[in-house]
Amino acid sequence: MRYELLSAASGTAGIERAGRSTSTTSQKRSSSQADAILPPKKRPCPSSPSKGVRDANIQDRVHRRFIVEDYDIPIYRASSRVSLLHALENCIEGYQSLHMKAGLLQGDISTGNLILNEDVGNPSWSAFLIDLDLSIEEQRERASGARGKTGTRAFMAIGLLLGEQHLFRHDLESFFWVLFWICIHYNGPDQGVGPTDLDCWNYEDDGKLARSKQGIVAGEEDFLKIASELFSPYYQALVPWVNRLR
Repeated sequence: MRYELLSAASGTAGIERAGRSTSTTSQKRSSSQADAILPPKKRPCPSSPSKGVRDANIQDRVHRRFIVEDYDIPIYRASSRVSLLHALENCIEGYQSLHMKAGLLQGDISTGNLILNEDVGNPSWSAFLIDLDLSIEEQRERASGARGKTGTRAFMAIGLLLGEQHLFRHDLESFFWVLFWICIHYNGPDQGVGPTDLDCWNYEDDGKLARSKQGIVAGEEDFLKIASELFSPYYQALVPWVNRLR
């Protein structure tokens, strides 16, 4: 039997990228990591022919393995607050380029799909988007083909949760929710704080989640109070800047 070894590199999905959860009415992602599932065992090879006799119908098989490694790091692992904001800005510029040049809406702006490159020896972009499997054409005559709403629930725009057609501004709003989520769930570079009151966003029904998000961003006074209470000590300094983005 002949063996070959292939290698490949791919963008990371990070801990926040999850397997897609699909129901009869929606196609949404959870912001928590999905456990990897081992592939099913293959059927055993047929027994070898008698020793010394070769069956002309049995051909050599080729065994291939793809070794996949992270290309860069997800945005929540930024080494500093400045690096985080700079990466967010660059990812927004990348999204704008995707929209203007290709007419596409990325469709799943989330912490696992915004990638940061802090390696000085890596000539790649300093930050970029990955994962276009849920992207849709903005100027589409028919429905996108996705069953219901698409995206990662915790970062979906309020309008999408309320049933609006997916537009450019919805993905821009998702960038805000990504930053808001990071400031609450991390207390420094890649330092998770554990469970929070917002973890229910992963499974709340659309209407309840939309109302929850509306209550956060509707008024400046309420937002500043909520952010000051929920943001981790490391990201408290970003409260006024996240408020400006709101």
